[in-house]
Amino acid sequence: MAIKKDKSRIVTPRLKKEEIIIDTSLRPKTFAQFLGQNKIKENLKILIAAAKARKEPLEHILLYGPAGLGKTTLASVIACEMKVNFRITSGPALDRAGDLASILTSLEDGDILFIDEIHRLNKLVEEILYPAMEDRGLDIIIGKGPSAKILRLDLPKFTIVGATIRLGMISSPLRDRFGVVHRLDFYGQNEIKKIILRSAKILGIKIDKTAATEIARCSRRTPRVANRLLKRIRDYAQVKADGKITLEIVKKALGMLGVDSLGLDSADRQLLGDIVEKFHGGPVGLDTLSAITGEDTGNIEEVYEPYLIRIGFLKRTPRGRVATRAAYQYLGYQYHGDDGTKKIKNLVVSKNQKKLL
Repeated sequence: MAIKKDKSRIVTPRLKKEEIIIDTSLRPKTFAQFLGQNKIKENLKILIAAAKARKEPLEHILLYGPAGLGKTTLASVIACEMKVNFRITSGPALDRAGDLASILTSLEDGDILFIDEIHRLNKLVEEILYPAMEDRGLDIIIGKGPSAKILRLDLPKFTIVGATIRLGMISSPLRDRFGVVHRLDFYGQNEIKKIILRSAKILGIKIDKTAATEIARCSRRTPRVANRLLKRIRDYAQVKADGKITLEIVKKALGMLGVDSLGLDSADRQLLGDIVEKFHGGPVGLDTLSAITGEDTGNIEEVYEPYLIRIGFLKRTPRGRVATRAAYQYLGYQYHGDDGTKKIKNLVVSKNQKKLL
């Protein structure tokens, strides 16, 4: 049976279309409101202060890291701190050179253009972006054949902030044109708790601190997942209780949603289970995993794997994906060494695990 598709998962770090409005309302506007990523914030504060002192635009900035950690939010905060306009687009949306030219020529001095999924830029569009980033010029070809001429248009002094979850897919010429590169990492549990309490205050939700701690523990160290869980638990509290979120309410709601104390859902458990049961723990290739689960290879790489690797349940090797000793123990299986001779034997599963599997 195919695992649950990413768009229907409660713990997916990707933004869903129906969440755009409320997600925007919860986004911080300043560095003071942006919780977590402290080293990156300190570096950006210095960068912004220096640029303001020189009355110059910021250098081009590249932000990378797993989905849902706040790359778009951080870019908007940078624009707010610089007090400039913030324009948003994405790599897939810039399908033709004319799409990019239209946006670039409409910018004003100091504006920030945020390009999400910049690793998915069309190669022709990317080549036009090079002189725009380096010399702030736009080359337009007029005519065809031997009589064709190149017209250079001067562009305003703008800044590009690029975001990607796959740094390795960005070409070297493009990557080299970013003066500042920062990697966003998973948040600490206490930082996620503070984000939950802040979001609850904005949304007018009554919540105990112990309940916020439990939600943070199950949020995969990802703000977007934390906010989504908070909203679903709010719904449960309004229907099944008096509207206040307590620790008991959180546990009942998470049980109904199929999310365990590690933030894993049925899709995560099935992915790990397939590796252990069908491939004796691995290694198993990404394409094979995709065929077995019915999930896109990109989703497995970009959505499932980062957190499973982070908590030590999965390893990437040259030969494929491998389930770790911790994954075996989590699923209730005995683990037989690290020499590739793992075998499923004497399955022992607790009552709670049976409910989740």
